[in-house]
Amino acid sequence: MGAGHAHLLYQHGHSPVHALPPHCKLAAVLCFVVVVVSTPREAMWAFGLYAVLLAAVAAVARVAPARVLKRMLIEVPFVAFAVLMPFVAEGQRTEVDVPVLGALSLSVPGLWGAWNVLAKGTLGVAASVLLASTTELRELLLGLQRLRLPPLLVQIASFMVRYGDVVTDEMRRMRIARLSRGFEARGVRQWGVLAKSAGALFIRSYERGERVHLAMVSRGYTGSMPVIDEVTASGAQWRRAAALPLSALAICLLGWLL
Repeated sequence: MGAGHAHLLYQHGHSPVHALPPHCKLAAVLCFVVVVVSTPREAMWAFGLYAVLLAAVAAVARVAPARVLKRMLIEVPFVAFAVLMPFVAEGQRTEVDVPVLGALSLSVPGLWGAWNVLAKGTLGVAASVLLASTTELRELLLGLQRLRLPPLLVQIASFMVRYGDVVTDEMRRMRIARLSRGFEARGVRQWGVLAKSAGALFIRSYERGERVHLAMVSRGYTGSMPVIDEVTASGAQWRRAAALPLSALAICLLGWLL
């Protein structure tokens, strides 16, 4: 897979969570998210216990809560959508007194839907942040390959990781070139220049991709990337990784029974 690429989400460490093979962590997070999504929204206490499980994982991995919360800001658009649901959803309505806004008429199904989106989405994002904080991108790609994800998808993800910085650097140089010529995007009139810059960036990226492909073919590329490191996992490592989803499954079953 080539040399590794560090990313902003990753936090170097030597905790038991860091030491787990990447495909074990990927499978554990996927199963955990499936269990969380399958939990009835009325079992509010279950989502609190899920949060406790993730907090325990963060503590074992030595990932600071502030770091997790900061990375979870990506969820803000979903939070905004959830906040609007009680106002626009149909069905039975209830009056809620808000100190500043006064009495508000909110949809009961909308309130349940907002809670459902917020609780399950937040837990899913938190689990993903913990996965990214304890696993390098290169290891994630190896884990996906180990889990038998289609090789073409793994290669596409690998190239995105490798050449995302290249495209970003190209965008930076183009921005510096515009600024050196006195360009400032102040209104609609400048949109044409920005559109031309986006088109030029697309053409440059496409041409660079062709050159990279020709270079790979000249070096013997036949449609699959060689695997440098063969990642394996022992039974004990699988059991440690399964602790999170199995604990969540027990909570989910209690949520359905109680």
